[in-house]
Amino acid sequence: MEEEAYRRGLKLFRQMAGPAAERIRRRWQSLAPDFERYVLGFLAGEIWTRPVLDLRTRSLITVAALAGSGRQQGLELNIRMALNNGATRDEVVETLLHLAPYIGFPAAWDALTLAAPIFGEHEGSRRGSLKRPRKRQRRRA
Repeated sequence: MEEEAYRRGLKLFRQMAGPAAERIRRRWQSLAPDFERYVLGFLAGEIWTRPVLDLRTRSLITVAALAGSGRQQGLELNIRMALNNGATRDEVVETLLHLAPYIGFPAAWDALTLAAPIFGEHEGSRRGSLKRPRKRQRRRA
């Protein structure tokens, strides 16, 4: 059962994170190999694959939870995954605006500030990719 949940979680994480999935996994493994297995086996393989909520809804809930707890790295990743899971820019912004009275306006401001460049990157890239676009070189006349 544990190995099956890990495989299910790995498949889902690759779907949600796109090409960045392997880089993120290697980073987790370098910090602590068991951490990557817990995230993919339990979080992705057991929690995210439950049948009642769709991935878009789960993503917006996760964005709200991470914004409220001030977890910037997790928030950045999950805003990207929310967009990949079908949430729109407006839905992410509305989620963060709705949270402001509950988590505090400074926390909502931090989350909106973190989200702004992600929206631009996502609009400029193909759906499903978390890869950051390269900066354009200015041509000299």
